[in-house]
Formats: sequence, structure tokens, C-alpha cells
Amino acid sequence: MNIFELKESPVFRTMQEEEIAQALSVFRSEEKHYQKGETVLLAGNITKAFGIVLEGSVTIENNDFWGNRTILSIAEIGDFFAEVYAILGNEPMLVDVRANEDCRILFLNVGDKPKGEPSDWHIKFLQNLLLISARKNLMLSGRAFHISPKTIRERVEAYLNSVSLKKQSKEFDIPFDRQQLADYLNVERTALSKELGKMKRDGIIDFRRRHFILCGDAADNL
Repeated sequence: MNIFELKESPVFRTMQEEEIAQALSVFRSEEKHYQKGETVLLAGNITKAFGIVLEGSVTIENNDFWGNRTILSIAEIGDFFAEVYAILGNEPMLVDVRANEDCRILFLNVGDKPKGEPSDWHIKFLQNLLLISARKNLMLSGRAFHISPKTIRERVEAYLNSVSLKKQSKEFDIPFDRQQLADYLNVERTALSKELGKMKRDGIIDFRRRHFILCGDAADNL
């Protein structure tokens, strides 16, 4: 395991290399590889370990009994997932985690808490975990703003606007392909593609695959 590589992950930020090594040992770290489409964690199961994406990306999604899929978010390099379930330790997962592409994941077993008084590295680790979890909750709550509009165009505009604000640019890439974007916005793919084409013809956006450009007067203010 390359500790220098892990220093780039927000969960280990502020921690020295020897502190990261202690965390990997105490939390019984394990690296696993997954192929595109493979299930990483399954809804209904209990996990005491959360994952950090070292290579590739994973989708966090809800798949119901009738085969309907809703994508909640994507975890890319440096991001982590299932930390809440791992900390609780006995709460069945309500989401599936699936490899969005070939990926490499580091799992840390935080379900079994270290005994005794927390050490400096453990306090830093928990502080980082809390801060990033708060940001993730903010991001997930933001999805409600993306799917609350009634029309597909309004949902697309709400999503692209939030990405633009985050990137501080009117030109950016999104992490979703068309099917994933449709699942994220809770719309049909064909209807989404049709609306995107209309928005392009209307001069609201320009795009090629995952690359988008916001057009018009409002975009000039970014």
C-alpha cells in the first residue's frame, strides 16, 4: 500500500505518514479490485468497513424490487463511501455500491473501535471523517433540488447550474453518462436526450458526451 497515495485522500488529510500507517494497521485495511458493473456492497447487507476509491469510480444507487434504479451519487478517486453504515456497524445498507468502471478500493474496518483513550491520529481521522461526511450530506441534500422541478428541462438546468457553481466555470465535465444522468434525475433516458437536444438548439447549453457548456447571458456572469 502506497501511503503517499493515501495522503491525497481527504480522510487522511492533516495526518503524518506514520499516523496513516497506524490507521491502516488498527483498521485492518484491505485493498480489493473490481471490474466495471461488479457489485462492491449490496443493499440489505451489514458492513463494518467503508471504502476509499483509489482508482476508477463507483456509483451509489438504489435498486428497488421492481428493477427501478436511482443513482444517488458517484464516488471518484479519493472519495469514500459507506462510512455511516460502517460506523453504526449493525445497520443494513439501503443502497448498492457498484463499480462504475474498473476500480481499486481500500477498505478500512472502523466498526471495531480502538480500545482505550483516542490517540492523536485517531482524533485527526475522526475529525476528517466528520467534516467530509457533512459535505457529503450537503451534496446528497442538494440532489433534492435537482429532482424537485416538474419538467426535465428544469431538472437539467438545476443540476448543471449546481455543477457550474461548484466548478466556478460555465464549461465542465460531469461524472455521468446519459443513462446515469437519467437515473440520477429520475427521468427516462430517451426523454432526457430529446430535451438536451432541444436545449442545445435553443442556445441554452452546448455539449458533447459528458462535456457541457452553459450558454447565454447568465453564463457570462460566472
